[in-house]
Amino acid sequence: MPRPLRIWYPGAMYHIVARGNRRAAIFHDHADFQMYLDILEDVRSMMPFILHSYCLMTNHLHLQLETLHHHIQYIMKEMHSRYAVYFNQRLKTDGHVFQGRYGAKLIETDAYFLEVSRYIHRNPLEAKMVKNPEDYRWSSYSSYVKLLKLNPHVAHIKTLSYFREPVEEQYKLFVENNLHTIGERPLCVPE
Repeated sequence: MPRPLRIWYPGAMYHIVARGNRRAAIFHDHADFQMYLDILEDVRSMMPFILHSYCLMTNHLHLQLETLHHHIQYIMKEMHSRYAVYFNQRLKTDGHVFQGRYGAKLIETDAYFLEVSRYIHRNPLEAKMVKNPEDYRWSSYSSYVKLLKLNPHVAHIKTLSYFREPVEEQYKLFVENNLHTIGERPLCVPE
């Protein structure tokens, strides 16, 4: 039976999750994390999209992505195909890098948009990789709470527009204090 087509329309927003094949690491070191972000930017130059937040973990990743004119399937296929080629060449291996098809949950409400942002930014904290989420280098979180810390990969405007001044402090409270759930549960890492 064929897989169901993903819902897409210009402006569609998604919580994207992808895991390493057999739960293996997809990022081994700084070079791998940086290459993924470089590929993301190169693909964005070909098929523009807005990245609202991201977190690259050792064996999985989260993206909060808004499409503009290109279907999410083409964006993700290009990014993950290119990263898989890089990764296999680097490790002198072959085969699948990612476990199955990436998860893509459509974000249709403001409450869910904020919940996904919080969930993504809390990931390293929940995994006990850091005591403070802004210390995790491969996440967009620190650029939200320290707006002077530039992050060319993300657009902060939509997310921060939901908070009163001082927006950085209010967003930090929202994420780090894990305030009451305001929307449906984000897409978790696939089992």
